[in-house]
Amino acid sequence: MNLRATNPYDQSIAAELPFDEGAALEAKVARAREAALRWRATPLEERLRHVREGIARFRAAKESIAREVTLQMGKPVREARREVDTCCARAEYMLSIAAAALAPDVLPAPDGFHLRIEHAPLGVVLNIAAWNYPLLIPVNVVVPALLAGNAVLLKHSARTPLCGLHFERAFADPRLPGLIQSAALTHEAAARLIGDPRVDHVAFTGSVEGGREVYREAARRFVDAGLELGGKDPAYVAEDADLEHAVENVVDGACYNAGQSCCAVERVYVHRRLHDGFLGRAKAVLERYVLGDPLGEETTLGPLAVRANVEKLERQVEDAVRRGARLLLGGRRVQGTAGNFFPPTLLDGVPNEAEAMQEESFGPLVPVLAVSGDDEAVRLMNDSRYGLTASVWTRSRERAERFARELEAGTVYQNRCDYLDPSLPWTGWKDSGKGCTLSRYGFLHLTKRKGIHFRTKTI
Repeated sequence: MNLRATNPYDQSIAAELPFDEGAALEAKVARAREAALRWRATPLEERLRHVREGIARFRAAKESIAREVTLQMGKPVREARREVDTCCARAEYMLSIAAAALAPDVLPAPDGFHLRIEHAPLGVVLNIAAWNYPLLIPVNVVVPALLAGNAVLLKHSARTPLCGLHFERAFADPRLPGLIQSAALTHEAAARLIGDPRVDHVAFTGSVEGGREVYREAARRFVDAGLELGGKDPAYVAEDADLEHAVENVVDGACYNAGQSCCAVERVYVHRRLHDGFLGRAKAVLERYVLGDPLGEETTLGPLAVRANVEKLERQVEDAVRRGARLLLGGRRVQGTAGNFFPPTLLDGVPNEAEAMQEESFGPLVPVLAVSGDDEAVRLMNDSRYGLTASVWTRSRERAERFARELEAGTVYQNRCDYLDPSLPWTGWKDSGKGCTLSRYGFLHLTKRKGIHFRTKTI
């Protein structure tokens, strides 16, 4: 049986490769276990050099990788090129802090004792990656896992399987077969692999429902799981916001990558004093998007990767309108094309209980609600089962600090959105997940603590 990935622009077959199963999968797991045992004994300097060389190989293949990303999931090719660049930059940052992050913590001790904490490799890390940012999502785990001394099995999304092969080619070590391997797995095979005692950690990016399944399987063996799940990320445009800056960036945060991002802006609360101005400017910005062949340099909005999501977006729009919202732009699928196109859509007066304000959209949808001020904004922004990121658009640092304290989110932005700085931990609150990637805390999540307690003097 083969895995087939469909091009969302013309519905052609973008990739086809056999599933790993039976003896083939068993061999990969065995190689990964053997590689992990040898790699953990490899000096950090050698691991750093190996990953640095892998980043160079990845960057050298930029054009072919970007093109394959576009063909598999529809991202405009110029955005796909930027994803390659960001992937390499993120890997280089994690490489730059690895020595400090992985260094033992030497503790104060009484005379005659030595106390320290080692950050030991876990072993084999199973990375189950998503399709929407098919390079940025796996690199958050692959690079720090390798630097920390782990082997990696990378199960990429069935929509973007070729991306897994690119990571394998870039970071594999011919002296250590199995150090990083791409695995094409069915849902059932992935579940069995999570239960395999040779797997020591699971990193999953995907839906809340998928996260529950992964966590349930991992809990059977008491191995840890990092879960990056959904988001319904709010933006608040306060009364003192720089309106032009806010509109341009909020709309970009909602529509970049066709809105297919867990940290995309999916709810917009605007102070009543700026409400009309926001709507007029947002509509003008949304009308500038160019839909078309994602391989075309002029295209700024590609098709949705998942055909069924077109219907979901239409349902959210219809639900919002039934509840009293006004549809100002878009709202219905693009007709006369084989592509999974949904146009940039602007809704106003969307009640907070509407699906468009509560359930993930994963599309170029901008639902807006006017609010009376900061108190109402905080309450509505926290009225969600998700808690990944939130943004506050204000000139006031004091206001931004208040929201940073009170918002239930893993990352809070002032005058920015939809961005990952690798020096900060990427983590979710509530149903947006558990654990973290990036920053020095990302290394801690991919290692385990070992206490060293030596008595160096005896009587």
